[in-house]
Amino acid sequence: MVASLRTGFSFCLMVIASMFALTKSPTAAYAAPSITEFKLDNGMQVVVIPDSRSPVVTHMVWYKVGAADETKGVSGIAHFLEHLMFKSTENIPSGEFSKIVSRLGGQDNAFTGHDVTSYFQRISKDRLRKVMEMEADRMVNLKLADKEVLTERDVILEERRSRIENNPAAILDEQMDATLYLHHPYGVPVIGWEHEIAQLSRQNAIDFYKRYYAPNNAILVVAGDVTPEEVKKNAIETYGKLPANPAAPRAVRASDPPQRVARRVLLEDPRAGKASIHRDYLVPSYTTAAPLEAEALDLLAKIAADGPTSRLYKKLVMEEKVASSAGGSYMGSGLDSGKFSVYAVSADGTDLDKLEASLDSVLADIATNGVSQAELDRAKNGYVAEYIYENDNQASLARRYGWGLALGRSIEQIEGWPDEIRKVTLDDVKKAASTYIDARRSVTGILKPLKAPIAEATPDKSRS
Repeated sequence: MVASLRTGFSFCLMVIASMFALTKSPTAAYAAPSITEFKLDNGMQVVVIPDSRSPVVTHMVWYKVGAADETKGVSGIAHFLEHLMFKSTENIPSGEFSKIVSRLGGQDNAFTGHDVTSYFQRISKDRLRKVMEMEADRMVNLKLADKEVLTERDVILEERRSRIENNPAAILDEQMDATLYLHHPYGVPVIGWEHEIAQLSRQNAIDFYKRYYAPNNAILVVAGDVTPEEVKKNAIETYGKLPANPAAPRAVRASDPPQRVARRVLLEDPRAGKASIHRDYLVPSYTTAAPLEAEALDLLAKIAADGPTSRLYKKLVMEEKVASSAGGSYMGSGLDSGKFSVYAVSADGTDLDKLEASLDSVLADIATNGVSQAELDRAKNGYVAEYIYENDNQASLARRYGWGLALGRSIEQIEGWPDEIRKVTLDDVKKAASTYIDARRSVTGILKPLKAPIAEATPDKSRS
């Protein structure tokens, strides 16, 4: 049933994208409701996305800081602080922030990435002012007790154990990142290394908080049943009272030297299921790529590795039957670089060397011969349709604009993305593949199930 629904939905997406492709002004067709952007006197950027279909708003604060901005030796502090932001302030008792939002009928959460940290609430429009006051309060008035810090540190250690240490695939992914990035902090996991998390202190959190949490290092995005005028008035009266911090913008990060050799990582674990091959390539992101380069990588990923119509799936799973599943993706949202990833899970009895050779042959064929016009058109239509459908979800819109702006992209660039996708040619895709699907820019990870050793029988001396 799920597969049938997904297939039908994808067909509808392509039909709608094709309809929009016929319009004379693509950007107007793809665009979300009219966006208003302004800055407060203290440097805080504000974006308003009107949507009056229901009396609900999504309120997001994006800080232009993430795990890649941490000082060496205190990995995980950005994520740790995200947790601690739900403790007390001078005006809100410990642990009450989310409870207040819940009593107001709303929902809240937060997340940390390598480049951004975001806090958000979904609330009825008449409660917007209250959550703005609360979020502005914890931007500058966070209070941390040693006991709270130690307790939350234990929570994060347990989170790491459950998400990483108990998952062989996550362990492999972490080790591959540490190998792919030779010097850049993207090689350090967002959650942090376990031995460093265990040493994080209240002072580490306070130092990071005072350094980066300031209105001039934040973006406020409000999407929903609001007008720019009412958001501006409330923003001035809440966030606008906070002082700017000239030291808040992130420092220049360490950069990687040229990638010169292919690297391999092998993990054997008794908890692993079927053996699998994973490959990551270091590639440009949307903020670092040349014009149309990131778009070409995006389309390449969709054609080569996205879903059952992809080249990888059709050859490895359907035709050669050497894999039980195969796929991949392009992660182009990094501030400093992107990552192109593919994987294949072996079918029963398949030799891993044969599986890897098949995977390599698919990528090599695209790099040498390119893709077809039909494949490219289908990939473009699918992406544009997904973009259009996101316009129907205010939370997705808030995330789209917040993340893009936090990485330095403009509203024009964000809204013009479908037009740029449409410009990509067959030569652009072939060039992206031949340039960046290069073993010297890659790490290959092998995950194998490790059979537990059979214990030798101990003689039963009671019978002797």
